[in-house]
Amino acid sequence: MASDAGLGRFSFVLHSHLPYVLAHGRWPHGMVWLSEAAAETYIPLWRVFRKLADEGRRLAVTIGITPVLAEQLADPTFVLEFLEYLELKQKAARRDLEAFTTEGKDNMAKTAKFWIEFYEELEKDFRGPLKKDIIGAFRQLQDEGAIEIITCAATHGYLPLLGTDEAVNAQVKLGVDAYKKHFGRDPKGIWLPECAYRPSYQWSKPTDPNDPGFVREGVERVLQKNGLRYFVVDSHLLKGGKAIGVYMTRFEGLRQLWEQAEKGMKEKVRDEDFDKSPNRLYWVEGTVGDDEPVGILTRDEETSLQVWSGEWGYPGDSNYLDFHKKHFPGGHRYWSVTSPKADLGDKLEYEVDAVEGRLEENADHFVAKLREVLSNAENVPVDQRFVVSPFDTELFGHWWFEGPRWLEKVLRKLDEMDEIEPVHGSELIGSIDEAPVVSIPEGSWGEGGFHYIWLNRDTEWTWPLIYDAEQKMTEAAREFSGHSGLVYELLQQLARELVLLESSDWQFLISTVAARDYSEMRTRNHANEFEFVHQMLRKTAGGKEMTLEEWNRYQAVKE
Repeated sequence: MASDAGLGRFSFVLHSHLPYVLAHGRWPHGMVWLSEAAAETYIPLWRVFRKLADEGRRLAVTIGITPVLAEQLADPTFVLEFLEYLELKQKAARRDLEAFTTEGKDNMAKTAKFWIEFYEELEKDFRGPLKKDIIGAFRQLQDEGAIEIITCAATHGYLPLLGTDEAVNAQVKLGVDAYKKHFGRDPKGIWLPECAYRPSYQWSKPTDPNDPGFVREGVERVLQKNGLRYFVVDSHLLKGGKAIGVYMTRFEGLRQLWEQAEKGMKEKVRDEDFDKSPNRLYWVEGTVGDDEPVGILTRDEETSLQVWSGEWGYPGDSNYLDFHKKHFPGGHRYWSVTSPKADLGDKLEYEVDAVEGRLEENADHFVAKLREVLSNAENVPVDQRFVVSPFDTELFGHWWFEGPRWLEKVLRKLDEMDEIEPVHGSELIGSIDEAPVVSIPEGSWGEGGFHYIWLNRDTEWTWPLIYDAEQKMTEAAREFSGHSGLVYELLQQLARELVLLESSDWQFLISTVAARDYSEMRTRNHANEFEFVHQMLRKTAGGKEMTLEEWNRYQAVKE
């Protein structure tokens, strides 16, 4: 067990999220996303954490599980779907094994056997120790003190661009409430969707040049009111932001929002004449007072890029399993990265036994880099010095197949050291009584450091739909929240459609063209369903009954 002495503290912060896909398609977009993530990431990581915890090891893991992901993994529909998925993957691997054996492709046949065993063991664990309850298994790890779980906004709404303070508060409050439901305690920290933050200032809608706007509440104050103590930011926000260059010229609404944010910061910025380090805690301006202050944990670039980068980071190692090239039918992967720039046709066959040595080397390199970063943070008192390396959880196992094994090696090495103390996020916050106070600018960890991925020419049409729905939701809540029966049920369904419409995933997938048609369809569908439910709410509250056709449509919307 690592001691408190030495160079400082460290924590991985993992962010687990998928949009709501239950009853919204299967393949190539929909339920298969959830099954893939569970099979390749969530269960393999649970195995790592369970194994190390049973050995009595200290885990430097703070893991966020979004409310929308927790709800899906806990749904009986997912259990049935996942078991069917595992069966299909096993059947496909057996077909591959037969074909490769017949063709004399011995190495690929060996990999097919690997896939058979991989999915057989997944099914065994899911039915056995997991008890078909992935969320319950992670909750048990937290209850034992092995890991810390943090929350997120309800449906991963992009908080800086939501149109009302009520909408931002609802996303955060629902996130806290869902966390209590699934994990039986209050969350201490939150992963802001896309690490996107907005301070308080005079804000107007970026899609409406005539909007007079109003003074928005800073995201940090919303967090504080909901009992949250810390969140994660990208390093450029701690440093004061950076120009977004070419991105500003691509869309007028983005430039307008940038100018608003800059003006707001100039009016509110503190006189900060000290150097800021990503390796220490800071309280956010406006939260220091009678209530417990809200702190920021800043991404350490040096350690994070070693894992994030597909070109020169660990996942780009030539021996590791290639993500993109798949064998159909079945979709199993039989090729190695070979080179990050290699065409699919040039990929070499994957060799199952060729990665262990590389994983050991990469784990040693990461720990050495971590030691170096902490050693170089001499301007931070050692008792306040730490490194936070945040990643999307799905990187480990889904995008980088060997990632969970690498993570296990790193966690094991850290536990055996005396120089670096493995900690959880709330332990970092709780161990420091006083910290410098900073004002941080608006931004995200997206491309360009601002909102470009979520606000551009391809996505601008989505925001008026959201803003209109938010306004109607606010009015409906004020008017009908005291009602009961069907009126209250319709009001709840209206809120559900709104938060699904607000999901940041739709803009992200449109901008990255990863699932553009699907995301555009989901956006329009949720907007249309919101409008329909809103009409039925007002009709029912007015004393009129739905027609049979309307009732049947409403039942379909609820599914």
